[in-house]
Amino acid sequence: MRFSPFLLARQKFPSYRIADVEGEVHRTLESARLGAELKPGAVIAIGVGSRGIANIDTIVGAIVAWWQKRGMHPFLFPAMGSHGAASAKGQTEVLAKYGITEATMGCPIRSSLDVVSLGQSSEGIDTVMDRNAYSADGVMLCARVKWHTDFAGTLESGLFKMMAIGLGKFEGAKRYHTFAHTLGLERVIRSVGRQVLSCGKILGGLAILEDGNHDTARLAAVHVDEMEQREMELLTLVKTWMPRIPVEHLHFLLVDQIGKNLSGSGMDPKVINRSVHGAYNPWTFGPRVDRVYLRGIHPMSYGNAVGFGMADVVHGRLLKQMKRKPTWVNGITSGTMASIKTPAHYGNDRRCLAETWRTAGCHDPADLKIGWIRNSQDLSLMAFTENLRAELEPNADVEIIAAGRELEFDEAGDLREWLA
Repeated sequence: MRFSPFLLARQKFPSYRIADVEGEVHRTLESARLGAELKPGAVIAIGVGSRGIANIDTIVGAIVAWWQKRGMHPFLFPAMGSHGAASAKGQTEVLAKYGITEATMGCPIRSSLDVVSLGQSSEGIDTVMDRNAYSADGVMLCARVKWHTDFAGTLESGLFKMMAIGLGKFEGAKRYHTFAHTLGLERVIRSVGRQVLSCGKILGGLAILEDGNHDTARLAAVHVDEMEQREMELLTLVKTWMPRIPVEHLHFLLVDQIGKNLSGSGMDPKVINRSVHGAYNPWTFGPRVDRVYLRGIHPMSYGNAVGFGMADVVHGRLLKQMKRKPTWVNGITSGTMASIKTPAHYGNDRRCLAETWRTAGCHDPADLKIGWIRNSQDLSLMAFTENLRAELEPNADVEIIAAGRELEFDEAGDLREWLA
């Protein structure tokens, strides 16, 4: 099993990094005048999700401070559907893992799965909303706007999705994903989001955009009157920053880590070219990937391995790291059953590769075109087999920084790390 030697490549993405994130939060909120009609003393519910967003603790803390400076009484609530194993305590713990606690934020955190009914949307969907949020004088959302991992549209992941899946808690998440099987998730998100807006509680939101380096690149305070149109515009922009693997075809893609902090699907299907429903190479952009080998779970995923079923083979340690309850709850709630099926697995890297390399259609392992990434969010440092050099060298955004290295295995048969 002698593969082509590997080279190490660094991919460069345009940087739009905001130097003063806290200051930018205050500036953009002032310009939007969210809740200008409210009087001092009003109670403001701030919804926060469960993704690994850069600077999320700084951003949320600045939102809280801005409302307090205006004489309001803000509190935070988890807006995250079934995450945190679909429990109030678990969702509070998710926020704490990102540094968001009552002590660090200087305000209460009210976590509950209780919801109130908001009636039926125009599509006939019974719509619900977090009871704590509904009891407030106004609700503000804090969410990252980006492409959704499971579908392509003009409104994907962001404030509207948080109004639906996030504010709907576990009850809403189950219901809306069921409707998505027949209506499509984008249509459900729009329909439910509009119904939530009709309740009159939503003030607007802070949209967070990240560049290809996973840095905070833009903060947009979006008033309730323009949420739908403004979010579509922001999505169009951030899609132009989407990182991709810079080759056309890989026989094997090695992925070090899966994680809910990295992607809602654990691994971004639009990066690895998979569907959460089991389809191979459904996306026309990015490389065609014949086989995905997954090696472990990111520590910030805390055992949630949803999406590992998109891999063809996984390292045996992943099954030891995986916690079944959050993984299964997340996969079942979203209806992505294929993403939680257990793939073939062996006890070390050498065995995983030895048992499966022939399935990519090559008779000689040296002919395999292999890529190696840390995770689907970080595509800055990657390894590729030398037989991809001719494709990489003309790319002005890719720099080859080391070459001629054989895959090395330790005494246990595991790969010696190169992407540190």
